[in-house]
Amino acid sequence: MNIGLYESAASLSALERWQEAVAQNINSSEVTAYRKRATSVSAQNNGELLTDPRARVDRGEGEPAAFPVATSTISFMPGEAKPTGRELDLAIRGPGFFAVQTPDGTRAYTRTGEFRLRPDRTIVTGQGFPVLSAAGQPIQTLPGQGPVVIDQTGMVSQGTTQIARIALQDFANPGQLTPLSSGLYVAPEGVDPAAVAAPQILQGNLESSNLTSLREMVDLVTISRAYEANQKVITSRDDLFEKTLQAFG
Repeated sequence: MNIGLYESAASLSALERWQEAVAQNINSSEVTAYRKRATSVSAQNNGELLTDPRARVDRGEGEPAAFPVATSTISFMPGEAKPTGRELDLAIRGPGFFAVQTPDGTRAYTRTGEFRLRPDRTIVTGQGFPVLSAAGQPIQTLPGQGPVVIDQTGMVSQGTTQIARIALQDFANPGQLTPLSSGLYVAPEGVDPAAVAAPQILQGNLESSNLTSLREMVDLVTISRAYEANQKVITSRDDLFEKTLQAFG
C-alpha cells in the first residue's frame, strides 16, 4: 500500500474543508455580527487524534502514518460596533446574546441587533421573530409616547415610562451552540444560558463581523499553494508507482 498517496489525499480533503470555511467567511464579511468560521488541522494516527505533535511516528515499513483532519469551529470573538443612528439598531459590547422566539416556540440567540417594529409595535428581528425581555416575554412599545430609548443595561423606555429590559444572556461555552440561518443559534438540550452580569448594549449601533478580509485572502493563498504541493506529490508518487510496476512487469 502506498501510504504517501493516502496521506496526500487526506491533506487535499482537509484543505478543501478549510477553503470552504474561508470562502464562507469572505462572502459573509459584511453581514452584521457574522461569526468567523475557523479551521484547525490535526494529525490522526490509525483513527486516533494526536494531541501531541511529538507523538507522530515517522512512516516506514509496517509503521503507522499520520493523516491530516480538518475541524471547523465558530469564533465568538466580538466584532467592532459601528454607528447607524437607528434607534432599534443595537450592538453588544463584550459577551452575550439577544434572546428571540422562533415561530415553533424555540428560543434562539443572536448578536444581530438589527431590529424593527411589527405593526402591533412588538420589537422583532429582521425575520420577524420577537425579541424577548429579561422576563421571557415579547417587548411592545407604546403608541404616541415618543422615541424609543434603550440604555446600556437594555432597559427600553419611552419618555418617563420604562417598558421592559431586553434579555442579554451568555453561555459558559458558546462553542456548544448550533448555528441556524440569519445569525441565529440554538442551545443543545440541557445547556441553559445565564444572564450577563454587566450588560453593555449600544443603541444606534450594529456589530460588524469579527473577521478581517485581508487575513482570509492570505489564507486562500496559503491553501492554494499547499493544494498544489500535495497534487505534485500525488503525481510524483503515481508516476513512480507506475514505473515500478512496469519494471517488474
